[in-house]
Amino acid sequence: MVNFFKVYNPLNVLWLAILLFALRIGYILQVPDKLEFTFVEPFARLLVPVVYEYVFSPGMNMFLAGVLVLGQAVLVNYLVNRYNLLSKPTFLPALMYVTLTALFTPFMVLSAPLICNFLLIWMLFKLLSFYKSDDAKSIAYDLGMIVAVGSLIYFPFIFLFLAIWIALAIFKPFNWREWVSGILGYVTVFFFLAVFYYLNGRLGRFYDIWAPLGSKFPNSIHIEYLDFLVLIPVIIIIALYFVKLQQNFYKSYVQVRKSFQLLFIMFLITGLSFYVRAPFNINHFILCAVPAAVFFSYYFVNATTKWFYESLYLLLLISIIYFQFNTF
Repeated sequence: MVNFFKVYNPLNVLWLAILLFALRIGYILQVPDKLEFTFVEPFARLLVPVVYEYVFSPGMNMFLAGVLVLGQAVLVNYLVNRYNLLSKPTFLPALMYVTLTALFTPFMVLSAPLICNFLLIWMLFKLLSFYKSDDAKSIAYDLGMIVAVGSLIYFPFIFLFLAIWIALAIFKPFNWREWVSGILGYVTVFFFLAVFYYLNGRLGRFYDIWAPLGSKFPNSIHIEYLDFLVLIPVIIIIALYFVKLQQNFYKSYVQVRKSFQLLFIMFLITGLSFYVRAPFNINHFILCAVPAAVFFSYYFVNATTKWFYESLYLLLLISIIYFQFNTF
């Protein structure tokens, strides 16, 4: 299957749709009677004064989530090919994104982190454009606004503001105006939110928005470890990706090397930012799927032993289908 998607063919979108359904069949057969969908933070509910949590039936919820995942997969694929991150056109990023977004059952339904992945992909388009940009002030300003909008939808997204400054440090010589532009973009969105709070007589509660940032990083998290055995092939593939990256790192173009550095940092940011959102929910980690899909693609596009990498991917598919019968 991996070899089939190594070739860039737009018709692969149809096979992606079939695979997306197949990877969710186990959960479709046991979907709960109700699925809650919350797409803005409580502090932003003033902007959306309607009841929407259970507006979709479970079947429609999963269908819409699948459509979003398929659209995001195509966008990730276009991003990787546009910036030539894998050295040749391929459909592997789309395949890997569809696969990773089926790892856990909470990934398969509509959620705020899933919607934020559109913003994350949009950010990556702009962040990777820093390399050839003479003046990045307007781009940094737009990125600040994107992070602010993402924070309204899902508050841990606020930490991706760090990705703006890190990308500027990686791709551009220091220019304080560009660094400040990101702040101004973020403040612009929350300034209008503050005005909205003021007009509704709730300005005193506006400052409570930032309270989660003072949360302590948890010393331990209660999880069912057997439910996470599906991550074993994921960890193996990530380890093999680092081996391949180390072998080819200095053979790549400077832009590609810097892009993978940024992607790794964004992977860490999205993975570690879960703690500001209580209670702990596994659907947060779907934010990691975008950079992880690029990492997986890099390994598979550079792997040479066909029987091994095809078997490894097949093991991942089997693990996903088997373990999705569990609930989290």
